[in-house]
Amino acid sequence: MLADFKVAAVQMVSGEDTEQNLKRATYWVEQAAGQGAQLVALPEYFPLLHHDETVKFSIAEDYGHGPIQQHLSALAKRLNIWLVAGSIPLKSKQVDHVTNTTLVFDPAGECMARYDKIHLFSFQQGEESYNESSSIEAGLQPVCFDTPWGRVGLAICYDLRFPELFRALDNVDLLIVPSAFTVPT
Repeated sequence: MLADFKVAAVQMVSGEDTEQNLKRATYWVEQAAGQGAQLVALPEYFPLLHHDETVKFSIAEDYGHGPIQQHLSALAKRLNIWLVAGSIPLKSKQVDHVTNTTLVFDPAGECMARYDKIHLFSFQQGEESYNESSSIEAGLQPVCFDTPWGRVGLAICYDLRFPELFRALDNVDLLIVPSAFTVPT
């Protein structure tokens, strides 16, 4: 990996308004690029965090098409950066499921990588509970992509607990693991 390389990890508290979340993400990506970041990573579920798990179906897009993906592609191109788009819901083969997907856009705005979260999270504590497998289709394979600075491996949040995934990532120089956590989790 080249030594002169600047990465930025955007941290934000996403809410229930996708348009507002996209505006906030854009602002922070612009700030990072303005400070010299060449690769910027957004958090998991940055376009929408909602207490109702079914709401994500309303913003789920077909892979390669849709306003969220178009926005991210244009943003990467306009800022001439690599953009790791945290995760967004994409339509899956199952009508009642989506994928929790990280997309990577290069400085030309081209989607260079797609990673669908493999390990799905389940949690129950009092009234708060999560069961990703009830609405998310798990991914099947590890994903890496090459940049001018080295090879990057992708994972999402709960994947971090499964070392076999990281062993399967081939000769990586950098790992990016977008995550979203609630206070109890």
